[in-house]
Amino acid sequence: MSLVQDIAILRQIPMLSDFSDDQLRLLAFSAEGMDLISGSFIFDEGERADSGIVIAKGNVSLQVRGPHGFKEVDSVGAGVLLGETALLVDTRRPARAVCIGPVRVIRIRRALFKRMIQEFPELARRLFEVHAARYQATVSALAPIGDKLAELSDIANAAALRGSKDE
Repeated sequence: MSLVQDIAILRQIPMLSDFSDDQLRLLAFSAEGMDLISGSFIFDEGERADSGIVIAKGNVSLQVRGPHGFKEVDSVGAGVLLGETALLVDTRRPARAVCIGPVRVIRIRRALFKRMIQEFPELARRLFEVHAARYQATVSALAPIGDKLAELSDIANAAALRGSKDE
């Protein structure tokens, strides 16, 4: 793929949508493009994640280890960023990524991404805002679950109290 095609793919990634054309060009030029064959492992579950992987072409099976081997939990195609968190912090891969047919990926190392946001602080500020909004939405979505758990805890405590009075 050409640099122009890589830039077009990177532009589709929500995390990179605020990057200017010049910033995307710099990122695409500095990232590593790799062509992989069917059955290749892009990364394995539990390994150290030092980069984000953009699927530029093809499909990838995401699999987790279970009691009877690996089981597919998702399948993703072109325009998907795997390892968004790995671009920002040291972490481990939560799943194995296996190529389904020929696949082209763009690997963005964390060091490169951090250098980009250091050179362009407005990008860092925007990424912070996007992630903060996402975490707030997650907390809001989990609040009803917390309420139900508290309700169950109150019921269990009341039942235990009744049981101890009966003894």
